[in-house]
Amino acid sequence: MPRFYIPPHAWNPEKLALDDGETHHALSVLRMQAGDRATVFNGQGAEATVELASVEKGRVVLKKTGTGKTPPLPCELVLGQAIPKGKNMELIVEKATELGAAAIVPLMSERTIVRATAGEALTKREKWQRVAIEAAKQCGQNWLPRVHTPQTPKEFFQAGEKFDLMLIASLQPDARPIKDVLGETAGQHPRRVLILVGPEGDFTPAEVGLAKAHGCRPVTLGPIILRTETAALYCLSVLGHELF
Repeated sequence: MPRFYIPPHAWNPEKLALDDGETHHALSVLRMQAGDRATVFNGQGAEATVELASVEKGRVVLKKTGTGKTPPLPCELVLGQAIPKGKNMELIVEKATELGAAAIVPLMSERTIVRATAGEALTKREKWQRVAIEAAKQCGQNWLPRVHTPQTPKEFFQAGEKFDLMLIASLQPDARPIKDVLGETAGQHPRRVLILVGPEGDFTPAEVGLAKAHGCRPVTLGPIILRTETAALYCLSVLGHELF
């Protein structure tokens, strides 16, 4: 059954309506007609099954036939991801959505090739948020991760977000197996966890020091050096397995 996104500010269970982009997708791409059924969701756990009651002049009237609520995952995973080259960030956002990330923070580290002005950063954020929406529509995820505006690690830590556990994937000698670090939290059930993943070549020693100074614990991902996009998916998969 097709799924469509209605943002929280426009979510009215008594009068559900698709925006222009979702209407175009329903009518021009999927060729849906009156009587067809679909699911709509608001990215904050709420969903509804609907029927296209009528299609007139490019507008869709929805008839609600049922509602549901997906509870949030027991732990919020926040991925701080150094922006890779090319379209790999889109891949990371897509897969992070599928793996249940609650938020994605694109980071411009010292070794990050991708740079952005304030205007470009906002455009990138909007594009990546759209990637997350499309991924949530495809995989049945009713909780949409928030994609932050690209920022430096220093800017991220200055914002002062609070976490129960903070980790940084690291190639430094003091990094410990992620399983060992998680084992030390047994019985504590962290509700909000940060994992930082660096660019190709890793974070600089200064950036690792900054992260450690703010409470991040260095973790190794094993004996094989992973590409940054692989490292991100590995971390989210392991953390999801252990904490969800």
